[in-house]
Amino acid sequence: MMRLQSAIEYITTYGWAILVLAIVLSALYMLGVFNNNSFAPNVCSFPANIGCISANLFQSGNLIVNIEQSTQNPINITAIGCNTNGTPSDMNIIKPQIYLQIGANHTFNVQCYGSNTIFSGSPSTLYTGYLILNYTDVQSGFQHVVVGKLVQKVV
Repeated sequence: MMRLQSAIEYITTYGWAILVLAIVLSALYMLGVFNNNSFAPNVCSFPANIGCISANLFQSGNLIVNIEQSTQNPINITAIGCNTNGTPSDMNIIKPQIYLQIGANHTFNVQCYGSNTIFSGSPSTLYTGYLILNYTDVQSGFQHVVVGKLVQKVV
């Protein structure tokens, strides 16, 4: 009889411990602790001479991005685009061109694409793609295409 009582106490004690552990793990799962997207940092970076001051991606795929230029000469921004393949497709041609002095910045409203369709995602969805910027150096007249990396959580 003593062994049976001991076995029941053992099962009951560990049963309560397992129940508490299951409740804690469920609560952590509901809070999104196990979601990799919650730990991913937002990234908006270009090669040297072009900077990304801020970027916000919305559910509609609309990206509001503030670009800063630090090239040696003033530039005219002619087109900007956002997609997942990094090619100059789906570009927004800017007319009239945006003139930026050295150190100046400008905020753009860009539509992001994923797999050749307009991106749409729920809040906290992670978008990984590229921001493509076409500009002309005012002094030399040379055209440039700059591709930046973009990782954004939808707000």
